[in-house]
Amino acid sequence: MTMPPIRPSRFALLLLLAASSGACADEEAPPPSKPLWELGIGAGVAAFPHYPGSDQTRAWVFPFPYVIYRGKFLRADRDGVRGQLLNTDRVNFNISVLGSLPVSSRDDNARAGMPDLKPTIEIGPSVEVHLWRTLSRDMLLDLRMPLRMGITLESSPKTVGWQFEPNVNLDLVDVAGVPGLRVGMFAGPMFANGHYSDHYYTVAPQYATPGRPAFQASGGYSGAQALVSMSRRFSHYWVGAFMRYANLAGASFADSPLVRQKSVLSGGVALAWVFGQSSKTVASDE
Repeated sequence: MTMPPIRPSRFALLLLLAASSGACADEEAPPPSKPLWELGIGAGVAAFPHYPGSDQTRAWVFPFPYVIYRGKFLRADRDGVRGQLLNTDRVNFNISVLGSLPVSSRDDNARAGMPDLKPTIEIGPSVEVHLWRTLSRDMLLDLRMPLRMGITLESSPKTVGWQFEPNVNLDLVDVAGVPGLRVGMFAGPMFANGHYSDHYYTVAPQYATPGRPAFQASGGYSGAQALVSMSRRFSHYWVGAFMRYANLAGASFADSPLVRQKSVLSGGVALAWVFGQSSKTVASDE
């Protein structure tokens, strides 16, 4: 599937237009009251490329704990696990956590004979600026700026560099008047330092082959991404789905022989049974 790349200049224009919409109105409704915590268990299936730029995809079927926690300093929700260090009407400063799956070079044609890619955890600060929201808080527009450092999950962990993914995020709550139906979408460029790009896209001379020349990856612009998600919370169940598009055209490492395709789609669906929640409630948009 071929889609035009998301240019950084277009992203900057979107930020300017969003910011010009002005501050949140004084008369807006307060955040709705929701349980402090919710607990459940679920299962999902997702399809991902082996790594960004790989032309091979694998499907994962996985169980997962359904944990929602809306604490003052710790949050666990659809945006992941994060620590709330600052939370005002206009700005949130928190800790963002993500991860990546392992890649066996025996199973990846482009990386055959090269070292395996270890699973990683990525953690770092994120600033969220609330650009605009409706009085009823059923539409929320944010600028999010996460900066995360990757660390391999192995007996002797190693850092794999930094990635910066600024994006504009739009959340729609109770879509079409359906209680609990939520749609989220975001888009933005990606940037990484040389160490991060080197981890995924460098081909050292000892691993060069006639069809895979040596290549030294550098840092800088790493492409662009867009994601759309949809979820609905029922009384005792939660169901969700997402689709993500990434385009690596123009990336600093785009000429690496490990980049087999520049346009990549991934997605997944999940279902969870929610068997418990707190009687205590807190005000939250999440």
